[in-house]
This record gives sequence, structure tokens and C-alpha cells, in this order.
Amino acid sequence: LFPGYILNFKFFSKEVVIANAVIAILTIGGQQLFSFFTFSCPCHVGQNLIYGLAFLGVPALILLVVGYALNNQTWRLVTGKRSPLEETATPNRLLQCKLVCFVLCSITGRALVAPVTWLAVTLINGSYYVCAVSEYVSEHYYGANPNITASERRRILAAFPCSQLVPPELTRARDEVILLLRYQSQVAGWLLIAVVVITVFLSYCLASCFSPLSFLHFRYWSNYVHNEQELFDEATDQHSRLFAMQHVRKFFGFVPGSENVKEIRIPSLREWQAISGLAFLKRVDEEHYDYSLLHDWALKESLFWNFSMPDTILRCYMMSASMSC
Repeated sequence: LFPGYILNFKFFSKEVVIANAVIAILTIGGQQLFSFFTFSCPCHVGQNLIYGLAFLGVPALILLVVGYALNNQTWRLVTGKRSPLEETATPNRLLQCKLVCFVLCSITGRALVAPVTWLAVTLINGSYYVCAVSEYVSEHYYGANPNITASERRRILAAFPCSQLVPPELTRARDEVILLLRYQSQVAGWLLIAVVVITVFLSYCLASCFSPLSFLHFRYWSNYVHNEQELFDEATDQHSRLFAMQHVRKFFGFVPGSENVKEIRIPSLREWQAISGLAFLKRVDEEHYDYSLLHDWALKESLFWNFSMPDTILRCYMMSASMSC
């Protein structure tokens, strides 16, 4: 269970807490704007439930998918491959399954911040819930006329979220029903928040109990992993920049920022066409790829010079008496 402790602890790190707080605040602001500008209950039998649940569930589902997509761990889990050292060793299927489950739990925990915030805020607001279930309120709550049919009763109840469609004699009944539904919605919202908070806290406590490291030791390890990732990202940026600089220099004869540029290279029309167009990651051999069209052109130029230069030098050497090269 130690990997689970790592993932849980990272969920409570300062950077993660700040990021989750920002996500929650943006979600709350987006929900308020969304409700103000777009939400308008149809107040019609059979449509209220679909409309209300759509505004409750669909944005939460979209936020969940976005949360998964924006997490780097998701793509590491999807695209990650076993190392050659792991391939030669006997695989531990149980340990691998546990690690995958722990990573999925960590990713899901981060991805659930925005959708849970959306659901909690919308339930506390109550408008979506009132629209969705107004037609299903029992007649005992507002003293409905026993002479009307069930379909007529549902039609009247479905119109309650829209005050302008309610007859004056049913205004008091409408207010009572709206208060009842808001009460149910807000209680559900606070219960959702309580369940999430308690679940996160208990999972953190449980994972801490199974940690083989002391608190300070683990803080050191966590800082090491964080610093290693930052340094790796910086090295990746610098390495890719230097690698791209080689290809740009080969194509133009210089790179941006060069001083005392004495000679530039004029690319031909054929070379411009070779580096233009859509680029796909192309496999060169078992270990290497072409990252772009410019990269592919640079490799071909290098091969051309490697194969053509020896023949040229040989011809110049043999004909040096009659011509210069």
C-alpha cells in the first residue's frame, strides 16, 4: 500500500491544494454564469426531468473527462511501456495491478475536484433540482384538488418552477413546493460535500498508517521527486531547443541570436517544399523517429553528404592536375 500513500500525500501537497482550490473557484464562477445566462426550465411535463438532469450531470461529466485529459499521469498510464529490465525479470502481476489501481485512484481523485464542486454548488443552489423533480411532488404537500386527474396534476406541478405560469390561487402552494424541493436539494449538496471530505480524510489516514517511511523522510522523498521532475523538464526544453537549433542552422546557415553572421544559406524551392506540409511522427529505425519535416530533411541531407563527399574528394584528387575542386 505504500504507493497509495505517495499518491494520497501528493493530493495534500501545497501545490496540489492550491491547484484544486483554483479549480473549485473557477468551477463555482462558471456554474453561476452558466445558470444565469443559459438555464431556463421548460416547465413542461416530461421535459423538466431531462432538462434538469442534463444541466446537473452533463457539465459534471465533461469536467471529469477534462480532468482526466489534463493529468499527465493519465497519459503516462496509457502510453507507458515496460523497460527492458522489467521485461527480463519475472513480472509480478499482482504488484502491477496494485500500482495501476493506485495511479487510477490518484488520477480520479484529482479529476473529481471540478465535477464534485459543480454538483455540490448546483445542488445547494437548488434551481436545477427544483426544475427536474417538481412534477413528482406528492399532492399531500400542497393540498391539491382531488377532482383533477393525475395528468393534470403533473402538468400543474411541472409549471411550478415558472412563476408566471402558475394561477394566482396556487401561488402559496407553489411557494411551499419550491421551499420543499430547495430543502431537499441543499441537504443533498451538503451531504455530498460531507461524504467527499470524510472519504478523502479517511483515505489519507489509512494510507499514512501503512507508510514504511517517517513523516520527515517522506517529505524529503517527495521534494526529491518534485525537484527531479522540474530539472528533467528544464533539461528536456533545453535539449529539444539545441536539437532543433542544429536543424535550423543546417537549413538557413545560422540560428537566431547568432553574432557576426558572415554567410547565410539560401534554401532551394525543392527544400522549401520538403519541409512544408503536414508532419507526422515517422519511425526511422527501431530506436529513432523523425519529429518533423525539417528533422527528416536534415537527416536526408546528412546521409547525402556522407555518401557523396568521399566520391567527390576522390575525383578531385585524381583530377587535381587538370582542374581545381
